[in-house]
Amino acid sequence: MVSKFERRKDIVQELTESTATHVGKIAMIITNCVKDVTKEIGDLITDGFEMREAAKQAGRDAHRDGGADDVKIDIPRAR
Repeated sequence: MVSKFERRKDIVQELTESTATHVGKIAMIITNCVKDVTKEIGDLITDGFEMREAAKQAGRDAHRDGGADDVKIDIPRAR
């Protein structure tokens, strides 16, 4: 027969292992979330840079082709 002390020790051990496992899983979820959000923000900023460069190029092309009077492109300056 298992003593009262040993049963309590087993319960505490099982609870500690379970808690560590769940905390580890939660930490991985948070880590992946931060990584994914950071990647999406970076992609969004990259898209903005690409669109800004495309707008500049379109303005240069329009000016070169003599259509500058018809095209007005307002490109905000980065701060």
